[in-house]
Amino acid sequence: MIDSQFEDTASQRPVGEESGVELSIVMPCLNEAETLTTCIMKAQQSLCEHRIAGEIIVADNGSQDGSQALAASMGVRTVHVQAKGYGNALMGGIAAARGKYVIMGDADESYDFTSLGPFITKLREGYDLVMGNRFKGGIKPGAMPVLHKYLGNPVLTGIGQLLFGSPCGDFHCGLRGFNKAAIMRLGLRTTGMEFASEMVVKATLYRLRIAEVPTTLSPDGRSRPPHLRSWRDGWRHLRFLLLYSPRWLFLYPGIFLMLVGLGTVLWLLPNPRAIGPITLDVHTLLYAAMAIIIGFQAVVFAVFTKVFAMNAELLPEDPRFNRVLRFINLEVGLVVGCVLLLIGLGGSMYALRTWGAHAFGPLDSSMVLRTVIPATTSFTLGFQIILSSFFLSVLGLRRR
Repeated sequence: MIDSQFEDTASQRPVGEESGVELSIVMPCLNEAETLTTCIMKAQQSLCEHRIAGEIIVADNGSQDGSQALAASMGVRTVHVQAKGYGNALMGGIAAARGKYVIMGDADESYDFTSLGPFITKLREGYDLVMGNRFKGGIKPGAMPVLHKYLGNPVLTGIGQLLFGSPCGDFHCGLRGFNKAAIMRLGLRTTGMEFASEMVVKATLYRLRIAEVPTTLSPDGRSRPPHLRSWRDGWRHLRFLLLYSPRWLFLYPGIFLMLVGLGTVLWLLPNPRAIGPITLDVHTLLYAAMAIIIGFQAVVFAVFTKVFAMNAELLPEDPRFNRVLRFINLEVGLVVGCVLLLIGLGGSMYALRTWGAHAFGPLDSSMVLRTVIPATTSFTLGFQIILSSFFLSVLGLRRR
């Protein structure tokens, strides 16, 4: 519902030249009466200094300290966003913006709204997203907790750069500018603090033009604790990054497990192997088979996740992946799955015959398990492939 409201509202509003507004400054607000006035004054000063036809929007998320009245007294438009959350507040403010460009920033005095010149310059040069970088611009003493400065932000930003190849060096900077039309096309969906990461990730995946400018972070001017919760919101950011990268979450670990498992199976299948004083036998062979099965399931999850994400427009279309999908269809899956079932059946019949040759009595477990383990593994993979092929076909119905 949030997304449809976001898009419908935006589609009804003129942008840029049509509205006579070039820049909209959006401030999410939840009980920011202590600092809101100063932030609005600085934003107004910035618009005047740069002679920009602009507006200031306070996206209020249910303040109970009079923030709305303060904004109204300063001639600022207030957008009331009922759905709670940082992302919801920003989506409401962005949807209401009439400017061609939008600059969003927290209303707690941690960012200087009189220093918007570099953002405006980059936006006019044609960049779709202009990120502030606090690590380049400077973090004043007491402005950022040590845990965030040396662990949370660098680690999460590094993970984002690794998973998505993003050029941004500060994923979570709250001061950023963007071309409204370009960002609207991304279909942003997250409602909490991870909204900041989603914007960067999707802008990277959709190959928008991204730039960075140094930004100074100052201690906020509030007497109350911040809304941010370090571990909760940090985990939400990390979870989002992983879920948006099925390759790193499922595909690469799955391929690794399959290769290690298959190599170990082939190594141990003829006979036990000794590594120094340690002898590896059928027990290790069983765990290697388990690694193959788990790895295959992870690879299948990667395919399912990718198809679902593209269907839901959470991820952009991937031409290479679509070409691969042409060869991964129900018929191919059924053939491969049935072949593996027959191999498993053949191995099982051979093991049964061996048992019968010993009058169905005790057997050498090391010898028999070298047949039974590959046979059951083949059976399991065959069934997985058949069932996964049917499910993938269901996911593909919408695409066709």
